[in-house]
Amino acid sequence: MSDSPHPQVDAPRTIGYEPGTDSPRGLTRRGWTMVTSFVIVAVLALVGGFVKVPYVSLGPGPTYNTLGSVNGQVIVDVDGVKTYRTTGQLRMTTVSINDEVTLFDALGKWVSGRYALAPRDEYFGPGQTQEDLERENTKMFQDSQSAAETAALRYLDKPVKVIAQEITRKAPVDNVVQPGDRLWEVNGHPITVQEDVRNALKDTKPGQTVKVTFQHGDQPKKTVDIKLGKASDFGSDDRAEGFLGLAPADRADVDFDINIHLEDVGGPSAGLIFALAIVDSLTPGAMEDGRTIAGTGAIDVKGNVQPIGGIPFKLIAAKEDGATTFLVPADNCAEAESNAPDGMELVKVESLAGAVDALKDLDEGRTPPHC
Repeated sequence: MSDSPHPQVDAPRTIGYEPGTDSPRGLTRRGWTMVTSFVIVAVLALVGGFVKVPYVSLGPGPTYNTLGSVNGQVIVDVDGVKTYRTTGQLRMTTVSINDEVTLFDALGKWVSGRYALAPRDEYFGPGQTQEDLERENTKMFQDSQSAAETAALRYLDKPVKVIAQEITRKAPVDNVVQPGDRLWEVNGHPITVQEDVRNALKDTKPGQTVKVTFQHGDQPKKTVDIKLGKASDFGSDDRAEGFLGLAPADRADVDFDINIHLEDVGGPSAGLIFALAIVDSLTPGAMEDGRTIAGTGAIDVKGNVQPIGGIPFKLIAAKEDGATTFLVPADNCAEAESNAPDGMELVKVESLAGAVDALKDLDEGRTPPHC
């Protein structure tokens, strides 16, 4: 029993208040340290997770068996002519390029050893976006398909025609000849391969008038007089001969169709493998004879194999997808040798004909040219 007239109770304690005051007390030094550390961590997390760095990441991309199909669609589809059964795989290889790289992404990819980082401006022009690059790569991919088809059919001794692939804006032939028109004759010279166009203009001068015979689609041939211009007036390198303003290109002139179906892939480096797939489909016997062969290399309409980028990543992807042999453009051999996975045979190729011969060597137990 208390002596006080009122019962004594425990009053609730208010933390952070000084006796006799109504204001809260400030955080302790330890409290401020914890708050500051939390803020710093939060800021670093935001910066590292959301702020992009001026780099792109490069790594192994998917590979595709050009003798097979993707999502039920045959990749290299030859229709209207007899084809032959193929065995094994001819895998084209790709490189993945990612423009959305944050600081944390960059650190993680660098530590993994599977990816590389490169300054963004090495792959993107001023103001160019990922979408712009993809459109550019898609155009190169389409051009490589056309070159692969022409190179393959030329190798098989199929007939070739020459078309106007591109027309220079406001040049002498602009609004007269259209892209895709077939060229039959220039300045009195028959046009059977693309080099004939340049040769037909060798002894001409700017201002001279020449006759050009061409054909648009299935329409009758048409002959027009064209007054030649000066190359430098249209952004081309200066030259003595007159300037038409068209870029000729060889195309196969056959009565059957070749279609290449592959989405979301860009760049020119699948040309060699596409050409090999076409040759393999149109000739008896399987060049790869049950093996999984991968490779890369741009190709021109004459079948010359040109160097490409990203060999180290393509070798990794090929190895992971079961390839034991990799076709390497000759100019890429040094880089391929220094990055080859264990057990990967590197075959040096300089042309489509050389690549076909190398695969025949493998099939028949001979040693093909190596890097």
